[in-house]
Amino acid sequence: MNPSFRGGHNIAMKLPKAQFDRTVAFYRDVLGMEVTDQDAVGVAQSVSVRFGPVTLWLDRVDNYAHADLWLELFTDDVERATAHLAAHGVAVQDELEPLPAGLDAHWISNPAGVPHVVRLPDDGGRS
Repeated sequence: MNPSFRGGHNIAMKLPKAQFDRTVAFYRDVLGMEVTDQDAVGVAQSVSVRFGPVTLWLDRVDNYAHADLWLELFTDDVERATAHLAAHGVAVQDELEPLPAGLDAHWISNPAGVPHVVRLPDDGGRS
């Protein structure tokens, strides 16, 4: 039986240092969205933006030259999902960014190179 996959509640926008403050101000000051400073895990600085039913994470990554979008996938079984993806030529790429301690998850990328974290939905936390 194949594992199930569905979109998660988190989208991360990885931003170069030079674009970070202006992008935060755009969501907070121009659009009037709720923006909250967060503890940074694997990045220099992080804020969350209440983006409708989704949390948009704006992460400052000092060695980036351009913005990048990262997505979250929920699965019912991370081990089966990883095996299923590997059988379809999709390799685990946990070197992309450290995952929070204790999070049962792996990083992968789609064919266009967009990173996705594959994880269980029940921890309620950010990936």
